[in-house]
Amino acid sequence: MPKLLVIIGGPTASGKSEFAIQLALHYNTVVVSADSRQFFKELTIGTAKPSETDLQRVPHYFINSHTLSETVNAASYGTAARELLSKLFTEKDVVIMAGGSGLYIDAVLNTIDELPEVQPEIRIELNAILEKQGLTALYQLLQEKDPASAAKIDRHNPRRIIRALEVSISTGVPYSSLLGKSKLELPFDCLLAGIDWPREALYKRIDERTQQMMESGLMNEVKEVSEYRNCQALQTVGYRELFQFMDGEITLDQAVALIAQHTRNYAKRQLTWFRKYPDFIWLQPGDEKSLLKTIDSKLKPQN
Repeated sequence: MPKLLVIIGGPTASGKSEFAIQLALHYNTVVVSADSRQFFKELTIGTAKPSETDLQRVPHYFINSHTLSETVNAASYGTAARELLSKLFTEKDVVIMAGGSGLYIDAVLNTIDELPEVQPEIRIELNAILEKQGLTALYQLLQEKDPASAAKIDRHNPRRIIRALEVSISTGVPYSSLLGKSKLELPFDCLLAGIDWPREALYKRIDERTQQMMESGLMNEVKEVSEYRNCQALQTVGYRELFQFMDGEITLDQAVALIAQHTRNYAKRQLTWFRKYPDFIWLQPGDEKSLLKTIDSKLKPQN
């Protein structure tokens, strides 16, 4: 029987985790996370991890697998995930992968070059620019050093901007020129799918989840990890805004509103990313079970 990796992608708050769990239960298999923040044990509420109950219902990999003191990047994840999948497919015909980090999914399906280590003093200098001159100054510097990266990057994400800059400065060549990718010959088939919510419905889900995160104790979670605030994983939506509140830069209401706004912006970028896949299957909300027929057809032995 053919081996099949079913990848559930799409924007944040679209129901990827629950959909993946339902598929895993149906096929008696496991879920491999492709979320760049759910690796970290310390981050739970702000990363919308599956609940402890869900983690007990279905085995998950790459959730709570690292601490904030460890470094994870797309290239290392891609290598580790492929090694894991090779082992899983000795026992399973179907494995479910779920996550909205398109770069990490790409790293599984394609080779992504391991980027060179950067000089620590460069990162310190760039963080100093961020603190003293702001994100706009960093982005303008990236436009000078690597226009191609600046055109594609999330200009509101200091972690990504600093990463592109530190590699460009350390190596003397544009970060974008180092991101060589080539298609891998994988020992399994792939199917990519996600739930295509109407925009207003998705935005409502994002707003509601933002409120749920605050009610569930996101503020306390941010305080508990404040010693790691310069960690790349914490320079992201949900954490960055609450650090601004803690620093007295904005009010709590402003922080919550910004979390929702920045999450909506992130969802737009995710949709753009996943729509580039020509074979991506977009499902209407409530029609998730229709994917089972497609999966079953791919599992039939080819004559």
